[in-house]
Amino acid sequence: MSETPLVDLRSDTVTRPGAGMYQAMCDAPVGDDVYGEDETVIRLEATAANLLGKQAGLFLSSATQANLVAMLAHNARGEEILLGERYHIFSSEAGGVSALGGIVMHPLATDATGGLGVAQVMAAIKEDNPHLPISRTLALENTVAGQVQDPQHHRHLAEAVRAEGLRVHLDGARLMNAAVALQQPPADIVAPFDSVMLCLSKGLGAPVGAMLVGDRDFVSRSRRLRKQLGGGMRQAGVIAACGLYALENNVERLAQDHERARLLAEGIADIADLPVRQHTNMVFIEPQADDLEPLRLHLEARQVLFGHQKPPIRMVTHLDIDDAGIERAIEAIRSYYGKA
Repeated sequence: MSETPLVDLRSDTVTRPGAGMYQAMCDAPVGDDVYGEDETVIRLEATAANLLGKQAGLFLSSATQANLVAMLAHNARGEEILLGERYHIFSSEAGGVSALGGIVMHPLATDATGGLGVAQVMAAIKEDNPHLPISRTLALENTVAGQVQDPQHHRHLAEAVRAEGLRVHLDGARLMNAAVALQQPPADIVAPFDSVMLCLSKGLGAPVGAMLVGDRDFVSRSRRLRKQLGGGMRQAGVIAACGLYALENNVERLAQDHERARLLAEGIADIADLPVRQHTNMVFIEPQADDLEPLRLHLEARQVLFGHQKPPIRMVTHLDIDDAGIERAIEAIRSYYGKA
């Protein structure tokens, strides 16, 4: 009897390369990327820059490293980043910009959609006063917990702070989910930003890596910073090939993840006392606190996994989750609540 396949909804970071991506790795021309000689890395960097409408790109080992490099490139020690309290640079990257860069973070309360208000951001910009840090960068995010941010609002924010001399960075870890949901070219969405980070190893399905794009001067500074952080890689084309394959094959298919997330949310929406909401490829449910661990164990016994968050619990669809997996997850949740 074959083993029951795992339905892993913990995150879209758990995706594994398919046959086409493995073949791309095998076929990739490689060289020493620190010397600028890896053809596949060069192609990936140019592809990402073109896709996002920027002058140049840089391949890094992770989204966290890419955000860190961007903040170090934009800010001197003692200068300040304005950002949302829920955004990953502040909440989920181990305080790296402060620990390693001496950069001050000023977190702002986000609204229900994950956004920041123009007046709110402008009020946070510091006056020229030796007692205060210099506000240097506004860091935004899209998507935020799966919620697509309005590109026009981001444009208004960027224009407002740039008039005060700030730079603007986008943590676009799931930017392509936003582009697919909005049916807009990603270059249009990120046009107002000085720099953009795009993760390759979430819904796009590469096993590792992220892109950082901006103008040539910014990318040149970032390349030096990547080296200082130990991020210089040698025959990196083997993994860069996965990123190229992802950008060429796995962007439009994100719509399937969004649709499956919708089906998952609808399938459990009628379960008593279980609020549910869905944004792009993420579904959030809110079981009672006493149900959290029993529900997790119940699903785990049925080869369905979700993360260990406290309510709300996040479930994330991705390219390794098919229609049968969605149905199994729904049935497992229903069976816990005696609805099966």
